[in-house]
Amino acid sequence: MGMLRCFFAWQVTQERLAHSPVRAHPEPVTSQLKPFLFEPAQVEDILTLASQLPDNSRAPCRGIVYRTIFRLMYGLGLRVGEIVHLRYRDVDCQRSLLAIDKSKFGKTRLVPFGPRMAQQIAVYLQFGVDRYAPWQPDNPVFSFSLFPERKPMRTETVSRTFHHLILKMDPYVPSGVRQPHLHCLRHSFAVATLLRWYRTGVDPNQRPFHLSTFMGHADPASTAWYLTITEALLREASQRFDQFADPRKEEELS
Repeated sequence: MGMLRCFFAWQVTQERLAHSPVRAHPEPVTSQLKPFLFEPAQVEDILTLASQLPDNSRAPCRGIVYRTIFRLMYGLGLRVGEIVHLRYRDVDCQRSLLAIDKSKFGKTRLVPFGPRMAQQIAVYLQFGVDRYAPWQPDNPVFSFSLFPERKPMRTETVSRTFHHLILKMDPYVPSGVRQPHLHCLRHSFAVATLLRWYRTGVDPNQRPFHLSTFMGHADPASTAWYLTITEALLREASQRFDQFADPRKEEELS
């Protein structure tokens, strides 16, 4: 738009046009509110409420479907669009990998998962076999339509269901923080990962590209947008600095 604006301004200067067809609009002011970060206990409440969702004629087995979706989003930091586009062929249980194909900006990546997540995924996939029929490679992992022509869920449907669960929880939202929504699970994953690194003795400064690659970012600067500074992070960072700056260590080394 900036190039077009300059081009038409030049046309007006050259008297080829009476006025520019491009009208400048004020850019929207970006909200300065911080994202809502879910505590582990709150995530467990969400998973419990999700597992209790009643079935209906158009959406059977809602409990296990939504519980698995929200567990993957929080546990692996996935986007909701990546979740609904997962196909059975994208789940490699042998190597404990998810193949995220053509995600945001057309990028593709591999997302590893641990043994606990592997168990949850295996239970869900076996449930699909017991409930419907053996999986086909192109079957969407999350769908409410019947075999063989299964259609993937819509992101709006997942987001709306999550919103209804949040209303039931009615969590406390501090001043200066946005109302919780589905994408907050991804923010919570990023901050929880950083906090876990601090607590297990891992130097976060040595791991920016690890987290960026895992979340599907080409640059750590994109990941930094997800890393909200919390009191817990400040406390862990302060303790790490105190250990680093402790003068008694210099005496021991000397």
